[in-house]
Amino acid sequence: MKKITYRKATGENRTFLAQWDEQGRLISLQNSQDTYGMNWVKGEQIWGTVFCAPDLTVEVEHRFTERGTLAESYTFRNDTAFDIYTVGTQLGICVQFPDYYTDAAVCMTQCCNTHLWCGGGSSYICALRMGGGRINLGLVLTKGSLKGYSVQRNLEKQSNDRGAFLLHPEDLHVRPGESVQMEWELFWFTDREDFRRKALSYSGFIWIEAEHFLLFDGEAVQFRAFVGERDGNGDGENGNGLNEMNDEICQQRPVIYRNGEKIGFSWKNGVADIADRPVKCGEYRYEIEWMGKRSHALFLVQPESRRLAERRCQFIMEKQQCRDEKSCLNGAYLIYDREERSQYYSHAFSDHNGGRERVGMGVLLAEYLQEHPDRKLEESLDEYVRFVRRELLDEENGIVYNDVQRNDELKRLYNYPWVCVLFLEMFRLKKDRWFLQAAYRVMEAYYREGGSRFYAIAIPMRESVEIFRENGMEEEAARLLLHYREHGDRIAKLGKNYPAHEVKYEQSIVAPAAIYLCELYHLTGEEKYARAAREQLAVLELFQGLQPDYHMYEVAIRHWDGYWFGKRACYGDTFPHYWSALTGIAFRTAEGIPGCEVYAGRAEEALRGTLSMFFADGSASCACVYPIAVNGRPGGYYDPWANDQDWGLYFYLKYIQREKGLEQK
Repeated sequence: MKKITYRKATGENRTFLAQWDEQGRLISLQNSQDTYGMNWVKGEQIWGTVFCAPDLTVEVEHRFTERGTLAESYTFRNDTAFDIYTVGTQLGICVQFPDYYTDAAVCMTQCCNTHLWCGGGSSYICALRMGGGRINLGLVLTKGSLKGYSVQRNLEKQSNDRGAFLLHPEDLHVRPGESVQMEWELFWFTDREDFRRKALSYSGFIWIEAEHFLLFDGEAVQFRAFVGERDGNGDGENGNGLNEMNDEICQQRPVIYRNGEKIGFSWKNGVADIADRPVKCGEYRYEIEWMGKRSHALFLVQPESRRLAERRCQFIMEKQQCRDEKSCLNGAYLIYDREERSQYYSHAFSDHNGGRERVGMGVLLAEYLQEHPDRKLEESLDEYVRFVRRELLDEENGIVYNDVQRNDELKRLYNYPWVCVLFLEMFRLKKDRWFLQAAYRVMEAYYREGGSRFYAIAIPMRESVEIFRENGMEEEAARLLLHYREHGDRIAKLGKNYPAHEVKYEQSIVAPAAIYLCELYHLTGEEKYARAAREQLAVLELFQGLQPDYHMYEVAIRHWDGYWFGKRACYGDTFPHYWSALTGIAFRTAEGIPGCEVYAGRAEEALRGTLSMFFADGSASCACVYPIAVNGRPGGYYDPWANDQDWGLYFYLKYIQREKGLEQK
């Protein structure tokens, strides 16, 4: 970069309280009506910092607009005698939001969940305060085009700081003496619908909606592209939340491509309706050109869900089960390295060991076999269960160990409900009451170890009580319900004051809280649990993405899993990650609770959102690191390790496919 100049905004604005440093850089941005005084640009990087490898001169300007927004423009000028091209991540503009995790009370009022869409000319950021509320910050690109974003993190903060975002313009070609400009506007909005309405008030903006962005073979790709165009005053709207268009504009049509090939569509009143039937599985990129701007949507077509599960189960049996009678790992389902084409295990790094989240592989097989008997798969599962009983469980007192040889150097309460789920699914498969008794002992041990103070993942509260009652274990059901009530009452009392877990605050703390309160309402019918569940669901949904991309649509924000469970050990946004499915479970479990009707319709898409982690040959990936780069390391990949992702497929089969099967019967 040759030189950079920053110019702060002049004049006054009723709602933006802005502060600038001596160089003219934005260092604080507040809403004048916000009683919490949240700074929406707080972080370790400074908002608007430009990273420019080529020898360009950069000017950054700010201005308050008549519409009450804050406009920022970035001008890149070539003052050299030679053409300048930019490629990759050579050019980036920092946008720093307070998207970090600390004490929950701070997160609720001072931090935000940041949803980014670098969708060409129709790019945006939808930043939602973590604790909810009607003051949120939006950004819409008004000039230029964005191709993606990178992340710059302070690695010393490990999982608790998402980092700063670097927005990358499309590759530029700037001739000598010429300049290129990027511009966007910042505005306040009240909720997602208000954000959509305001985004569509910008000329040429494209907003894309679909029921499903991840589809199964045989399903049609169907979506709508809404286009925005201001009227004379910038505030006229029709019933779709679109600004009124004059007849001349309405007669124009966008151009739409599927994987580079032009396709047909219907067009009426500024809305394009697309219905397309792909001929095979794979990724489909639909690009929309309108008024000189170009945006896109990304869909994935997967094999039918049971076919996907069949291939995955076969792969686990053939590639991921240890068969070494001289090893304590004999029978275990282990990590599989798709690059090395070999299994992997490490006791030194717990997330790579023989227990913990990898129990999900056994759970998946047990669920699949209930509807699709297969002798070889069942033999593999039996061998795995023998491994669990031998190496990971004290059958007498229900203790679940962290690794083989009943090793408990690290005590971890998360492990208990996962083994309980395995045993419940094994009971459904085998009808052997030993599994019910063992599941009960495991949950007794969990609560004996202090589980009511911990937001463990996937405790089968409602399921365990109902299955025990159905099988004559009334005393055990009553005992567990007492534990569950104590647990739920504590969650309800704490409300948004979430206790820190392995990460200080995250989606998979809020999601279990919401699920358990919903399940307790269904078990007891008591309004106090419904009331507490509604509070949790309102916070939980703020993690959910709304971008028109199967990686992010209805996928919860998570940004550390690729480091702990992946071969690449890389931090950064993991879109998708399988624990995002917990939100889908919460939405599904909310069905039937008064005041929660809005969530049920979103459940299936949230559960589908994790299924791109499974591949046609049955292999899988533990995380997709979505950004272009993280601290300079390449991103945009599915990690080579098949590790712990099978919970996502299990949840889809259980909460969607199983229910559909029951409806058909």
